[in-house]
Amino acid sequence: MGKLRPEKEEHLAPCHTRSQSGQSWGSTPGLLAPPLPCTLCPPRPRSLWNLLLLLWTFLNCGLGGNAQGLGEWTPWGSWSRCSSSCGRGLSVRSRRCIRFPREELCWGDTHEYRLCQQPDCPPGAMPFRDLQCALYNGHPVLGTQKTYQWVPFYGAPNHCDLNCLAVGHDFYHSFGRVLDGTPCSPGAQDLCVAGRCLSAGCDGLLGSDAREDRCGRCGGANDSCLFVQRVFRDAGAFAGYWNVTLIPEGARHIRAAHRSRNHLALMGGDGRYVLNGNWAVSPAGTYEAAGTRVVYTRATGPEETLRAAGPTSQDLLLQVLLQEPNPGIEFEFWLPRERYGPFQAQAQVLGWSPRQPQPREVEPQPLESPTVIPPRTPIPTPEPCPPCPDTRGRAHRLLHYCGSDFVFRARVLGRVRQAQETRYEVRVQLIYKNRSPLRALEYVWAPSRCPCPPLALHRDYLLAARRLISPDGTQDRLLLPHAGYARLWSPAEDSRVRLAARHCPL
Repeated sequence: MGKLRPEKEEHLAPCHTRSQSGQSWGSTPGLLAPPLPCTLCPPRPRSLWNLLLLLWTFLNCGLGGNAQGLGEWTPWGSWSRCSSSCGRGLSVRSRRCIRFPREELCWGDTHEYRLCQQPDCPPGAMPFRDLQCALYNGHPVLGTQKTYQWVPFYGAPNHCDLNCLAVGHDFYHSFGRVLDGTPCSPGAQDLCVAGRCLSAGCDGLLGSDAREDRCGRCGGANDSCLFVQRVFRDAGAFAGYWNVTLIPEGARHIRAAHRSRNHLALMGGDGRYVLNGNWAVSPAGTYEAAGTRVVYTRATGPEETLRAAGPTSQDLLLQVLLQEPNPGIEFEFWLPRERYGPFQAQAQVLGWSPRQPQPREVEPQPLESPTVIPPRTPIPTPEPCPPCPDTRGRAHRLLHYCGSDFVFRARVLGRVRQAQETRYEVRVQLIYKNRSPLRALEYVWAPSRCPCPPLALHRDYLLAARRLISPDGTQDRLLLPHAGYARLWSPAEDSRVRLAARHCPL
């Protein structure tokens, strides 16, 4: 791009020294003494005062006057016209560096280049590089009177040199640099600028390193969107189509994957299947859906992957066609913050995983003949649970609210003790804090046969839970820590937890 040294430097009046504050003594009103001109350097010392004056003059006009700071840029000029009359081109703008005689040059570029897009070139139009080579057709080159017909040659090291091949001969000639705005190679997005091949950042400037973040913001820091990542583990009681998740409008960087004989299915907002619908398996490939391209791959083993860059222009519904027990379907996408609330409401209305099949079902399998179950040895009665520790108080509430991934109101529907764990089935009613979506029905695990605090059936609680994913990724749980935060819901408890939210915002 542009060089650090400006094309033209402008110097102001000579020997205007500057104070330590960076202001020009000669231009600031109200100063006690004007600067001494350099023509007085150095004066003849006659006393101690003259000696000090001599030292000050040398420091400002002689010895210390080599560099007094950086110059200042003028504002950018207007952008030039596009370099191309059709297709992609570039426009340029420039600025100048204004500095004092002993100031350093300005840091930065004198020129900036940006992409400009003109209407598409008509069919059969000559490419820009071909046109530049054709300018030398019929003209003598190489120091002889012999002429040639020239076409571009792309085998040379520097793609921004005008390398042209002599038609019907086995040599090429370099005519210098190509014109600015010439594509580096056929079909490339990069353009040549001042002999260098430059790509454009998301800000449209050539040579810029600005890139879009996961939210689609140029130069952003992923702070305007939320990352949704879950594992769908519903086993399914029958073969057929099961809803996995809603992929809302505006989603980006979508990915879903699993390893099984089941098949991912994608349905558009109009109710029509994009792939693997109507009990038919689609071939691997790229599909157009909701304004983006969906890449569907199926490996030789039992593995399927679905990817889309987004953003989606309408809602999509991800389903799974179950043919065997579901080992887990991982899915993730990035969603703008303002769309997360509506998405969560839609997901809860959807039930996230409704237990209704598609109209078509598989034929029921014949039941096996009953077997005689031998009598079991009586199981000893477990020891009674010890009392739970006292977990009341504001400090305890703040500790668990701030350290949790989920805070929500839920009704306990069921309880199952499994080995040294207790699993609660709850219906989520109100969400105060969540780092990823919650389903309408969730399992909450407590790491003990005697969980503290215990949850009673058919009662409403305020719960603070953490997300726990096993190292191998096969388990994704909501964990209620021992002596954690579980309170019977009441209007007073609702007020307390909302007050805690002010100290620990989501």
